[in-house]
Amino acid sequence: MTTLVRKAAFAVSALALAGGVPASAGTLMLGTYPDKLFTVDEATGAIKEKIQLEGGLPVSLRITPDQSKIFATTITNSSVIVMDAKSHKILTQFNLNTPTERYRFNGGVPDPSGRYFYTTLLRTDKLVDRWKVGKQSFAVIDIAQKKVVRTAELTPEDDALNGGYRAPVMLSPDGKTMYVFKDKVLVVDVATLKVVDRIDVQKPEATGYESVAFGGGVEGFQMTNSNELVSLFTAADPYVHNKVFGLGKFDLNSRKFSFTSMGPITTGISGLEITPDGKTGYTVVTNGMTGNKRCEFWKFDMASLKLTDKAEFHCRSRFTLGMSGDGASLYIYGASYDIELYNAQTLKYEKTYDLGADATMAGMLVLK
Repeated sequence: MTTLVRKAAFAVSALALAGGVPASAGTLMLGTYPDKLFTVDEATGAIKEKIQLEGGLPVSLRITPDQSKIFATTITNSSVIVMDAKSHKILTQFNLNTPTERYRFNGGVPDPSGRYFYTTLLRTDKLVDRWKVGKQSFAVIDIAQKKVVRTAELTPEDDALNGGYRAPVMLSPDGKTMYVFKDKVLVVDVATLKVVDRIDVQKPEATGYESVAFGGGVEGFQMTNSNELVSLFTAADPYVHNKVFGLGKFDLNSRKFSFTSMGPITTGISGLEITPDGKTGYTVVTNGMTGNKRCEFWKFDMASLKLTDKAEFHCRSRFTLGMSGDGASLYIYGASYDIELYNAQTLKYEKTYDLGADATMAGMLVLK
């Protein structure tokens, strides 16, 4: 299973001094049960804010490319929250659910203007004697009107692809094309919400591989520049079907997908984080199950795509990999009451920040 993690782009700063504290510490933002967003000081681990959400449990966090606004969504009341990225002030928040309508979606992406929010969702309507579950649909949420203004049902072909309404969504830089990442990349015209192309990532330009896939538990993407998405994929050769993992790159402008094999598959691969200078990448691999489960950090040189270092760390049953704004620290968090810090250079444990609340798997933002 491959887990793709949230995107991030931050300025490079010097490596931390003793103790692993970032030289230019920022602020972490993450969701907590049952209905709050926490901001945490990177340098000290102190809780700076506990931001109450009217819509309940946060399940996704996304910052706009210009770093000006934060968009969050919740699962309790299917709400959308828009915040100012600097002041953390809530600009607007609203629930989509009504007594007779229920929506289920897992994040989305705002358009360049911030007026519209694009996602995929399921709608359930209350009838006289039952609830009727609709089909998976592309949807446009109007932030000003605080409601879903347009939907288009997926065709049976697209609906059958793995990922469902939880599939990650991205927009092209010009805001005219939506990409939905399932077994295939659905290319959707935002004006009509019609699929205009389907890119089969199982057949990359590189020869010798088949069944290239995102895997399960997809959460987001790393972005190396404004146009290119990077993530970890699994694949197999077409002869003996030996499974491997590798790095996949998707260009939002040219719609080109490429895949580079990096090594044999383990029991699980979770997360991809790339340093702000783009030179080094990190992931977490899992070997074995339950009682004999082992977790390791793997460190890569992104230029050669070679494994340069690895180190075992204490496993959790569920977790997410994160990185500090300057790339000096790695974070293990999610489905727990704390954040564990590891030195990104040595891969050694350094300290634990106590949150005093159960963190969700909504992702983590590193704010300046």
